[in-house]
Amino acid sequence: MTVKIHPSWQAALAAEWEKPYFEKLTEFVRGEYAQKRIFPPGSQIFAAFDATPFDQVKVVILGQDPYHEPGQAHGLCFSVNDGVPFPPSLQNIFKEINADTGAPIPTSGNLMRWATQGVLLLNSTLTVEEHRAGSHQGHGWEEFTDAVIAHISDHCEHVVFILWGSFAIKKGAKINRMKHLVLTSPHPSPLSAYRGFFGNHHFSLANDYLSKHGKTPIVW
Repeated sequence: MTVKIHPSWQAALAAEWEKPYFEKLTEFVRGEYAQKRIFPPGSQIFAAFDATPFDQVKVVILGQDPYHEPGQAHGLCFSVNDGVPFPPSLQNIFKEINADTGAPIPTSGNLMRWATQGVLLLNSTLTVEEHRAGSHQGHGWEEFTDAVIAHISDHCEHVVFILWGSFAIKKGAKINRMKHLVLTSPHPSPLSAYRGFFGNHHFSLANDYLSKHGKTPIVW
């Protein structure tokens, strides 16, 4: 399995690759890909890290699992490949962007256009079995992505962390709020979007913060 990851992340996370949990995780993931249908495609497991170099991270959006239906997941949280219908949460994200910033609803759900502007689209678990949400939780991915969040919090300045739903909020509990902006709200899922996701203004708040600290706002 050949994976792509930007050299800046290879260096930033050098300590993680050597830890026992990551060796066990690698063995588990390789075995799963060899025996089952796993998403995203193996080459795209670290696509978020390849698209957004460590030293260019301006915003982190935290998801939970990759999409688990064929053709959807490609390594960026909430994002789907070109031509794939928008999942409900992504539909609601685009609705909030439209209401918040006036940006039109896009024709593609591929969020690579955000990633290349410095938005790290990070799932807590980076792989999943077809049709089985949460199937790769508890095997080490969470420890790895906790380390990613901690490294950004410790070594970057003035990053916006966008945390939707109780899972993401809990995972971001240790972010240094003295040097970063942490935005929280209910999840964009149809089950919770009307309880406070709609109207959270996270996209304009993120851009206001970036501008205040001399960074180029994101074209959402």
